[in-house]
Amino acid sequence: MNKKAVYIIMLGPPGAGKGTQAEVLAERMGLVHVSSGDLFRENLSKETELGKLAQTFMSKGELVPDDVTIAMVKDRLTRPDCEKGAVLDGFPRTPAQAEALKVMLSSLGGDVTIVPFINVPDEVLVERLSGRWMSKSGRVYHAITNPPLEKWFDDVDDSPLYQREDDKPETVRNRIQVYYKQTSPLIEYYKEQGKLIEIDGTQDIDKVTEDLMKAVGK
Repeated sequence: MNKKAVYIIMLGPPGAGKGTQAEVLAERMGLVHVSSGDLFRENLSKETELGKLAQTFMSKGELVPDDVTIAMVKDRLTRPDCEKGAVLDGFPRTPAQAEALKVMLSSLGGDVTIVPFINVPDEVLVERLSGRWMSKSGRVYHAITNPPLEKWFDDVDDSPLYQREDDKPETVRNRIQVYYKQTSPLIEYYKEQGKLIEIDGTQDIDKVTEDLMKAVGK
């Protein structure tokens, strides 16, 4: 494994735009974007041994244990396309996972390079996430940034728009609270290591990208 491999961990609450920025960052730096959500879907759909193991917990409504998630991440990071490194999105979620990642990267001859934290105030997050409305054919609208021509009806087929449970304001607030409880300790964890870089996520997408590229460049 190349000792100069770059491992970037994207942190930020739901709705901060870290997935979008992780994709852009990975593309510009020639790295692989490793999303924990995508990894789970891939392992489940291909029915890998790890996917089957994860499914046994999920079917009981239980959280997938850390060691299963970590094994999926390790499997992904040891593939040839990750030789230069990766941008990790959605992992680690807890300090325990961060410690496991440190051990894993060390075994690959690497370490976490930098941790951009996209910071967005709660109310902005709620506005962003709870403004999302869907059409039955999958088109996505947003009450503020991408409203339909006629309120709450699809532009193409005039069908009524609906809001997913995940996007309702009370659900969104709950998701943010879960994030603070579970993932925000990582902010301190990486700050203490001098690896955390805070980015203002209230700016427009291009400006956030620009600030990210400057931070990573340093």
